[in-house]
Amino acid sequence: MAAFSDIPKIVYEGPKSDNPLAFRWYNPEEVIEGKTMKEHLRFTVCYWHTFRANGSDPFGAATMQRPWDDGTESVENACNRARIAFEFFEKLDAPYYAFHDRDVAPEGDSLIETNKIFDAVADVLKEEQDRSGVKLLWGTANMFSNPRFLHGAATSCNAEVFAYAAAQVKKALEVTHRLGGENYVFWGGREGYQNLYNTDMKRELDHLAKFFHMAIDYATEIGFTGQFLIEPKPKEPTKHQYDSDAAACLNFLRAYDLKDHFKLNIETNHATLAGHTMMHELDYAGMQDALGSIDANTGDLLLGWDTDQFPTDYYLCTQIMLVLLKYGLTSGGVNFDAKVRRESFEPVDLFYAHIGGMDAFAKGLKIAAAIRAEQGLQSVIDERYSSWGSELGQKIESGSVGFKELEALMLEKGDSAPSGSGRQELVENIVNRFMDKV
Repeated sequence: MAAFSDIPKIVYEGPKSDNPLAFRWYNPEEVIEGKTMKEHLRFTVCYWHTFRANGSDPFGAATMQRPWDDGTESVENACNRARIAFEFFEKLDAPYYAFHDRDVAPEGDSLIETNKIFDAVADVLKEEQDRSGVKLLWGTANMFSNPRFLHGAATSCNAEVFAYAAAQVKKALEVTHRLGGENYVFWGGREGYQNLYNTDMKRELDHLAKFFHMAIDYATEIGFTGQFLIEPKPKEPTKHQYDSDAAACLNFLRAYDLKDHFKLNIETNHATLAGHTMMHELDYAGMQDALGSIDANTGDLLLGWDTDQFPTDYYLCTQIMLVLLKYGLTSGGVNFDAKVRRESFEPVDLFYAHIGGMDAFAKGLKIAAAIRAEQGLQSVIDERYSSWGSELGQKIESGSVGFKELEALMLEKGDSAPSGSGRQELVENIVNRFMDKV
């Protein structure tokens, strides 16, 4: 069945268009800094929010109108939903999608049955990928929804739960590999703790590392060469998650000899929950060659939880693109880990939401590229750090002097030279100027 027959294929019409079902800024073939927008942004639709979110929340029941979905967890419904999803991807002109295993395929009464169901739905996904040309950016396993994971998965106090999680990831890796997934993501939804009185943190972290090494070994065995990604988040649903931010993830990876095998999938809403900006988390990961992919969403400053709203803020998207243009995305993409609001319940709202997000990132890309071309921000940075180009600065950075030599210099001079202005208001004005210029 066709679910979106009344929706035309979404095309670029330019900034002057007032058509809500057209792109104003996202022109896939427009070349910026030597690459097309499509190559820069690698837009990805997330299956879990777009096709599984039902609009329920802690205060109310489901609201979403999804006429193609019969509300059951049958294999037939899951396969039909997959075909509808690809109709959406194609009309939106999205080159990628991403999923958790349980998004696309329901669990059966046993692991054997669950795997058979997953294979049956994967057959449909493969058929639709081959037909449409839409690719899988990444797969992952949902190891947080089922009650068996109430104490975590790879960090569970129950060894059999660890074993079940291993079997589940094994299958998810196989399906991701079969579907040509370019990455595999780990989000430790319940890999953390609620109370340290009853937690052996070192043991849990040791187990988590063993789990990741097992995943690396099995990926090698089956020939999966995609990038492994870890997605940081500080809290929710646990009070403290072990992958709390980029710094914690990278410290963990180095401590357990995993750094060469993993990069990070950074999410805006998770960054702000950690007390950081998205720009901070991206730059921190990028400068350590650990920036793999991003989840494109935003939170609400008036709400203190992970609201997963679609990004529409040009300033936020410009900040993100300034960092992405600096470091680049290789196998990663801009994944819309975002959901329409509970009150936006009609199918057409899925298009409005994604169009808005894609346009915001395209606008952010154009603004960021223009800022970089003029080099106004870079000139402020160059001036601010100019002393490091001096003989003294070069000696410090090269490691050819130590405390004794530096003390001798300062004893002779008596005091340091005065520092220059940080020009914070100037750099903010530069960004504002380009908001109107592009």
